[in-house]
Parts: sequence; C-alpha cells; structure tokens
Amino acid sequence: MLDRLNQAMGHIESHLDQPLDVADLARIAVTSEYHFRRMFSALAGLPLSEYVRRRRLTVAGAEVLAGDRTLLDIATRYGYGSGEAFARAFRAVHGVGPGEARRTGAALHSQPRMSFRLIVEGSSSMRYRIVDKDAFRVVGKKARVPLVHEGANPAIAGFIRGIGPDTMRRVAALADQEPAGIVQVSDQLDPSRAEGTELDYYHGVVTGAEVPEDMDALDVPAGTWAVFENSGPFPQALQYLWRDVFTQWFPSNPYENRPGPEILSVRLSGDGAQADAELWIPVERSAA
Repeated sequence: MLDRLNQAMGHIESHLDQPLDVADLARIAVTSEYHFRRMFSALAGLPLSEYVRRRRLTVAGAEVLAGDRTLLDIATRYGYGSGEAFARAFRAVHGVGPGEARRTGAALHSQPRMSFRLIVEGSSSMRYRIVDKDAFRVVGKKARVPLVHEGANPAIAGFIRGIGPDTMRRVAALADQEPAGIVQVSDQLDPSRAEGTELDYYHGVVTGAEVPEDMDALDVPAGTWAVFENSGPFPQALQYLWRDVFTQWFPSNPYENRPGPEILSVRLSGDGAQADAELWIPVERSAA
C-alpha cells in the first residue's frame, strides 16, 4: 500500500503545474478516493489539497526568485486565474508578496516533498476483529460539532452534559446489539479531516428498535467493520488509536476505509482517567 501511495506522490510532484484529479491518484494507489484522502491526511498530518497547494507555491516561489518568468506567467502556470489571486495565495504561504520577494530576494517558506514509510514501534499489539453486520440504526441525540485532533472536545463535552439523565436512561434501554451500551458516533466528516471542520456527532445506542419522536436517528446499511480494542489514558489513548488505525493497520492489511460512521464504545474508570474502548471503522476488502 505504501509503495503505491508513494507512486501517487510522485504523480503529484510531476503534475504540480497541471490540474490534479484525486481519482487519478486513487487509481495509482489502487484504492478509492475516499480511502486515499483518509490515508493521506492521517499519514501526512494535513489535508491532500493543502499539501498540493503548499508544494505548488514552494515550487512557484523558486521560480519567482529565479526571475526567468514574469509573475503572471508563473501565476498562470500554477493554476491561478489572475496575478491578484496568485499574490494572495503566495503571501498566505510565504508571508510576503511575489513582487516584493523578487525585488528583495526574501527568504521564503518551503513545503518539502513527502514520501511515506511504515514504522511500527511494537510497544503494544493492536487487537482487532472483522465483523459483517446487518443494517442497524443509531438512536439518541445529535449535534454538529468541530473536529478536535488532540485533547478533550469541549463542544462534545458540553453537548453530553446538556442531555438529561431521564433521556439517557430511555436511550440506554433501546440498546439491543453490539457495540453494546452508550456509543459515540462520528458521521459526515469533512473529507480533509482538518482540525476545526465539522461533523455530525451522535450520543446514543446501536439498535433495531423504532425511533422515539424526541430522539435523533442514523440509519446504517449492512456492511463490514473492523473493530479495534484499546486501553489507556483518556482521551489520549483513544485519539492515538484512530491515528494508529490509519497509519499502521490499514497499510499492513488488505482492507480500506469505506464511507460510513465511525463508532466508539468507551468504558471509563471510576476516576475518569483511564478507558477501555472499542472503535468500529467501516471497511471493505482492497482491490489489490
């Protein structure tokens, strides 16, 4: 998987002055566009579109300083419809406009070319199982919240505090299948997975029961799931689990992520400092 991903990275590099289609990159990596975006953002730590933009402006910056082309020629070559649009993008990355950079020989910022390799530290094993599950629904309460990569999510914490205990008892009573108990469900995430982008968050249960009028529901079609088990400090260990799934497990196994909600079941210790968790990720067999 990583070899094919690096081939796609080479394609990006040789087409920085041309339109880039994510579908082409996914074909080179022999995966879906959805999985390619998820894998890239997990491995690179930034969205694919942002990496391409930074690389283009890094290469364009070298051409600006070289002085062999006009600024408008450079802008057009790297996909900007006007000198003004190029200048705004250039300044956002380099902190100085292209004209000033050329006049003064200013020091510019550089986005290095990326390649990927798998490093498995081996300090702990990743426990997982593959589950084929019939269609089900998540029933509970829903909120639109920002994505937070590390540490507690204040929006989710505040939302949960606002759900009354009577409501939670009624929700819990609807649970009739695994993952058991109250679950935390993330759906409709932005493809970039960028910090601060929004997602639908459900605090509820997995059930086949009818939906009470005062509750929200998410219908989930039948499919295959990879289920990961994890224990450790809360919430850090859970967030590291998400990272490890995409940076270690997917590159080493014949599966790829498919569209669908991600379901987390958490059992906290008495003091709330430690957690045992199950993370359900929708998957399908890789094409190759």
